[in-house]
Amino acid sequence: MLTRHTGFTLIQMMVVMVIMAILALMAAPSFQDQIIREQINKALPLADLAKTPNAVAWATLQIFPPDNAAAGLPAADKIVSDAVSAVTVQDGAIHLTFGNRANGVINGKMLTLRAAVVEDTPVVPVTWVCGYAEAPDKMTLHGANQTNIPASFLPFACRSRAKK
Repeated sequence: MLTRHTGFTLIQMMVVMVIMAILALMAAPSFQDQIIREQINKALPLADLAKTPNAVAWATLQIFPPDNAAAGLPAADKIVSDAVSAVTVQDGAIHLTFGNRANGVINGKMLTLRAAVVEDTPVVPVTWVCGYAEAPDKMTLHGANQTNIPASFLPFACRSRAKK
């Protein structure tokens, strides 16, 4: 009498393991990119500390503070978070320097938020433009863009629109 053994052979199991390893290796870079984007998105609210004093200075004096002290903020290296090692105010720009536990790809890199205003109408609120994005129509950007993070890692709002 013949007995049949059901199940998988060692060769079949190895083929399945190789296929799973290949799929995992293909997916790993997209997971790292997602982690970097999440760190950048989590860091953006830290800039809110500097937005208010900048907006108040523009509304009252039509100038932006030249540095953290003039904005009434602590020193740049005292405004930190899990992924940010410094927040610097400079003439209408807020620079977030990534560090601490930031991913190695963005560690030491900077993301800039620049103030966009309507020059002759200070009652219009300040709009903040992130990274490589352009100013809204009829608004002028203030401060230098020191963003040096590759655009592929930035939130969509921080990327430059392709010209038509």
